[in-house]
Amino acid sequence: MVLSLQLPDGRMRRFDRPVIMGILNVTPDSFSDGGRYQDPDTAIDHAVSMIVDGADIIDVGGESTRPGAQRVSVDEQIRRVTPVIEGLSRRMPDVIVSIDTTQASVARAAIDAGAAIINDVSAGRDDPEMFELAAQIGVPLVLMHMQGTPGDMQNDPQYSNDVVSEVESFLVERAKAAIRVGVAQQQIVIDPGIGFGKTVEHNLLLLLHLDRLVAAGFPVLLGASRKSVLTHVCRGLSKGDGPELSDLIAATCATTALGVAAGVGLFRVHDVLANRNAADTAWSIVAAGTGS
Repeated sequence: MVLSLQLPDGRMRRFDRPVIMGILNVTPDSFSDGGRYQDPDTAIDHAVSMIVDGADIIDVGGESTRPGAQRVSVDEQIRRVTPVIEGLSRRMPDVIVSIDTTQASVARAAIDAGAAIINDVSAGRDDPEMFELAAQIGVPLVLMHMQGTPGDMQNDPQYSNDVVSEVESFLVERAKAAIRVGVAQQQIVIDPGIGFGKTVEHNLLLLLHLDRLVAAGFPVLLGASRKSVLTHVCRGLSKGDGPELSDLIAATCATTALGVAAGVGLFRVHDVLANRNAADTAWSIVAAGTGS
């Protein structure tokens, strides 16, 4: 068993293989696919395509968190995400939707529309009501590490000693804070926040030591898909000024396979089919070694 999640409607979803979370940004300015899925029908079609390709969860976000991104109002986020979640839930009633937001009121509207998971890149720091909402409704809650804010996080990020230990300590502290408010421990997922307030070296060290984060005792979500750290390590394989998209798909799959080997249970990705195959291959190899 890789992961079990209790959903708000009382369903327990148990996954016996790594979980793939397909990214659906309904924004004009996300770093990789901004503007492609602003139309609800187009967004829903893309979500269905990702599910067909093997996505277990669709993560819908109405505010970009790319480096330098500006904040989007609560009302605008709700306007962007709720038609997509409602339409997708009608079209595929068994779909699991995650809402990518730092605002409790957006999360509430998304859950009312059919979302079942909260993915908070601020780990509850942006809105103190987020933990209370997650506890009240009983939804799984993803807590991510980020140094600074999207607007300034890449302005010379610094860590005093060991970036892995600092990220782990932060995530465990935020998880304990959520538990004190009433969020069930088994409903908490932690995310090291690849690319959020980290240099290339910081990101590579976190990817190297994912097993240390897994050992913290919470399911781990890895979101390395198409991140800038991959553009740096792939540059030698590319033509011109930077890597092609195909380079980043392969590079993302490499992080997915390494994550599976380290015990990571969830992967947030743009390119679902390739990462589904990478995760399942790595999982089969790991399972063969354990005899399961």
